[in-house]
Amino acid sequence: MSRLNPAVRGPAISGRRWRPGGLAFGEALTGYLFVSPWIIGFVLFTLVPMAAALYFSLTDFDLRRPDDIHFVGLDNYVRLLGDRNVHVSVWVTIRFLVLSVPLTLIAALGVAVLLNSRNVVGRTLLRTLFYMPMQIPLVASTLIWAAVLNSQTGWVNRGLAGIGVEGPDWIGDPGWVLVTFALLGLWGIGNAMLVFIAGLQGVPTELYDAAKVDGAGAWTRFRRITLPLITPVIFYNLLIGLVVGFQYFIQAYVLKNGIPDDSTLFFNVNLYREAFTFNQLGYASALAWVLFLVILSVTIVLLLWSRRWVYYAAER
Repeated sequence: MSRLNPAVRGPAISGRRWRPGGLAFGEALTGYLFVSPWIIGFVLFTLVPMAAALYFSLTDFDLRRPDDIHFVGLDNYVRLLGDRNVHVSVWVTIRFLVLSVPLTLIAALGVAVLLNSRNVVGRTLLRTLFYMPMQIPLVASTLIWAAVLNSQTGWVNRGLAGIGVEGPDWIGDPGWVLVTFALLGLWGIGNAMLVFIAGLQGVPTELYDAAKVDGAGAWTRFRRITLPLITPVIFYNLLIGLVVGFQYFIQAYVLKNGIPDDSTLFFNVNLYREAFTFNQLGYASALAWVLFLVILSVTIVLLLWSRRWVYYAAER
């Protein structure tokens, strides 16, 4: 039997041996020590609460009688199938996603393309200004916008009145409130904008030069070169936007003072109300797990769909 060359034996490559005290073992141990705070935090503040919520979703846990918990099996999940508030909250959330996600993606991409152009003066300053709203606490910025959009004293309606246009009741009108929430999302496009800028800067410039030589205009270059090559970034921002949109809560809760109606009863608002207004923590836990499974399912579907249109240069 022929012997293997010692130089290609796996455990002995470069003199690294996977044993206590060995170089490879020491490097791995150092890596785990560095990530251990995140691992501990993930277990304590994510996995354990998720497991607890799964258990409570199978009980009739009421915050008013924490010592009297009974196992009810899948009753909470059966109940939510016939719950009108759940049906309304799902419909409101879907309508909001249809409005906000495309609007946010288009706005963030448009600003990124503009600020990635060499013809724009003060690009660095403008990028900072567009990102700065992300540093303002969400509750504070929502209260500011509540004053700006006030139907009687807000700056927006006063400006519209100055040009002879009667502004709507942005927050109180059921026909406008979801549009208002979607427009408020434009205040926080800073993260998506930076991701788009990073993607745009990764497009090889020689492709644009070759297209110009062939006579391609700006729109053709954007449609035929830029968009296909930044599809991974588009997909990332789309996925993040959907995940965040499914969990929409703070703006709706702050602007509506915690009083939901059919026009603003988002899924998370309904979940919060069941848990901390009606004290039905078991039922709220079931709602939370349904939301998690819906987001997980949508993510899996998007990942499968992305194979048809997302271009990864490293795979070609």
